[in-house]
Amino acid sequence: MTIKVGDKLPEATFKVMKEGKPADMTVAELTAGKKLALFAVPGAFTPTCSARHLPGYKEAVADFRAKGVDTIACVSVNDVFVMNAWGKDQQVGEDVVMLADGNGAFAKAVGLTMDGSGFGMGSRSQRYSMVVEDGVVKQLNVEAPGEFKVSAADYMLGQL
Repeated sequence: MTIKVGDKLPEATFKVMKEGKPADMTVAELTAGKKLALFAVPGAFTPTCSARHLPGYKEAVADFRAKGVDTIACVSVNDVFVMNAWGKDQQVGEDVVMLADGNGAFAKAVGLTMDGSGFGMGSRSQRYSMVVEDGVVKQLNVEAPGEFKVSAADYMLGQL
């Protein structure tokens, strides 16, 4: 079942890079007492994700902070090394937390997977964004297949 507004995020563990080494970050650590702008992409280094999706959030960091967002995070079904390399390539620094959902456990838990087999990508995350406050989904924007509109940074800013 797909997560919906008002639901609490399921507990899951992501991989992140800390001090040059892979480390765990739980949903609870990411969300407890915080307002989170979370967006998901089908894959790191893919065209729309690299040219528009991640850069849009990077460019709007100050706008998100001004609207009370504590953390901006990007999640993808990629390993921690790929997510770290992509973050460096996109120069996100500390502005966007790069969350690796390597096995797709989080994507499955929120019911937002997609079949990317036709592109040689296997099971991936759908493209979406959500505003989460203290672990509870306040806004959820799931893209139609092949679209990039409602998960964009400017769309989410309009909801805050």
